[in-house]
Amino acid sequence: MSPRAGHAGHPPRTLAFVESPVQLLNVLEWAHLHGLHGAEEDALPSLPAQTRRTVAGGPPRTEPELTVVVLSPTDPMTRGQLRRMADLARDEGYRVRWEEARGGTTAPFHTIGGLAGPLRRADRIVMGDPFSRYVQLLLTITRARDLVVVDDGTATMEFVAQLARGERLVRWHRKGGRPGARDLLFAPVSSSARRRLTPSARRRVEVFSSMPVTETPEGVTVTANDFSWTRSRFGPPRITKGSDMVGTSLVETGVVDGDRYLVAVRDLARAHGATRYFAHRRESADKLHRLAAETGLEIVRPDLPLELIARRGPIGRTILSFPSTVVHTLPLALAGTGVRVAVCDIDPSWLTEHASPRAQGFLSGVTGTAKDVHRLTAVAALA
Repeated sequence: MSPRAGHAGHPPRTLAFVESPVQLLNVLEWAHLHGLHGAEEDALPSLPAQTRRTVAGGPPRTEPELTVVVLSPTDPMTRGQLRRMADLARDEGYRVRWEEARGGTTAPFHTIGGLAGPLRRADRIVMGDPFSRYVQLLLTITRARDLVVVDDGTATMEFVAQLARGERLVRWHRKGGRPGARDLLFAPVSSSARRRLTPSARRRVEVFSSMPVTETPEGVTVTANDFSWTRSRFGPPRITKGSDMVGTSLVETGVVDGDRYLVAVRDLARAHGATRYFAHRRESADKLHRLAAETGLEIVRPDLPLELIARRGPIGRTILSFPSTVVHTLPLALAGTGVRVAVCDIDPSWLTEHASPRAQGFLSGVTGTAKDVHRLTAVAALA
């Protein structure tokens, strides 16, 4: 699709919806690749007096070509990272609209009502999570001809595969379970969203991803995310001699047993000399306290997505991870630095009895399709 095509000669009105820091990072990567401009500094006087990107040449700009709408979650860690990412988006000259979308029972009605006008005027909608019920509901309002899905981690792989097969949109770790009452109630909206995300003569769909896309739906444009914005804005990092470990929320999502995970982290850290553990934003405080007490690792709560933290440095010469998005994104963000990413597979014995039947195959696929990573082949002994 042409990123510059608008109506009546004006640049396209682009509205992006994000609910996590990584989604907002990837919106910035997408906008950077497609050359979307921010507003001139004097056009947005309310923004902080920080460095903003200006583009030489071209007509004077009074409005940014991108408005980012943050559908804020309630989790404090996620909110904190989103605030930092929102500042970076403003530094680029883009408008940021912060919505307390989950701030009480009436919040969704206020949020959706306030966004109805911009949604109808938008030429292009960018979304970070097509599985989100909030986003699916907003899609029923828009008339935009261009829809873009930017990376939301490993979920992007599943979204593209489900769209290609014409399946209902269900997160991978929930697939296989019986739909609940809320799922059944929301089914018509979800079905409508899937139809809108299917390319047609009236609608173009782009997927912007650093993840491997093996089943491309007919008519969908797939654009590679190589983290060029991140590499141009941050680093290169100072590299330490030791190893760092990246945490995962697989325990919190009910996929991996907590005790098994703790033993795996402890043994992996000892085997590779890891000293720091970069916590996932959804890891519980109790679990992290226990990890610190029983492994001796320094727990780090990042204030930005790990791709930016690693690029900013300092970072270990080896980064240890379990199957997750970062085994795909960190090699791109750290290209040319000499940092090695090593991934530890999830042994089947670590899975809980509540884990989706697809969990093991999906996690193995996340690892197996990653490029430029070192697979730790002896990890089954950790189980």
